Amino acid sequence: MAAHEVQSGRLIEDARRRAESGDLDGAAEIFAGLVADGREQDRAQAAVGLAVVLEERGDVAGARAAARTALATGHPEYAAQAACHLARGFERDGLADQARAAWQAVIGVGTPAYLPAAHMALARLAAERGDDAEAESALRAALATGDPNAGSRAAQHLAEYLLAGGAPGEAADVLLAALDLPEIADAGRLRVLLGMAHLDMACAELAIAVETAGDADSVALAVELLARTLPLRGRDEDADVAWAYGLDHPDPSVAEQVALRLGRDPAAAEELAHRLDRDDPGNAPGV
Repeated sequence: MAAHEVQSGRLIEDARRRAESGDLDGAAEIFAGLVADGREQDRAQAAVGLAVVLEERGDVAGARAAARTALATGHPEYAAQAACHLARGFERDGLADQARAAWQAVIGVGTPAYLPAAHMALARLAAERGDDAEAESALRAALATGDPNAGSRAAQHLAEYLLAGGAPGEAADVLLAALDLPEIADAGRLRVLLGMAHLDMACAELAIAVETAGDADSVALAVELLARTLPLRGRDEDADVAWAYGLDHPDPSVAEQVALRLGRDPAAAEELAHRLDRDDPGNAPGV
């Protein structure tokens, strides 16, 4: 190791100790000297330290200038740290556009350890400004990093978004991809969402079966399964529509079988009758 590297390492440690003991001015002086020295690695590391110390002193502009100096070095560790420092500071100050640019700079540095947080932050910022397409893209990028924590959170947000948008198949694919990640966090929640996606897919298939099944038994069974599944997704009114469709089916044999299936649960049948007396749910099952 070269003598100057040993010396700069000692100076950086000295500056850190001073900062930890409350001597921010002394720490800033040492870090500033190393930044001015011009050796790239020392300069990047010292510039990050200077940015932190100056921010603690309340010199926001100086801290950001120091962070930009570190970022400009392109150092895989300290440039990424500097970009994160900038991004978080901009977010605290409500400067969303600047924060977005700084998080994109983190991604531009390309250091894997910093990518999950950057993608999740970009997803959050995009969601806050209503840019669903960019939010979805950022969440997919976070999932693609393979990080077990960010990947889990990204998959949950993305699956919820896709379920709300009526794309349960895509949601299921996202959740299965997350569950395949080693040591994925919060697997239980991911499996709950996967079950919800499968319920939505089942409802869609059953609704098609109600309309297309060729025999009375299949139609009646599809009506019952659809009507009993929809409430599991909080869609009680749609369930009433499905029952009413079956009970009023133009094929008397279908209507009879649906009535028999509903009659297996007298309390539910009575409650449905009261609801149908109050409302006109229409003539086609909803999904």
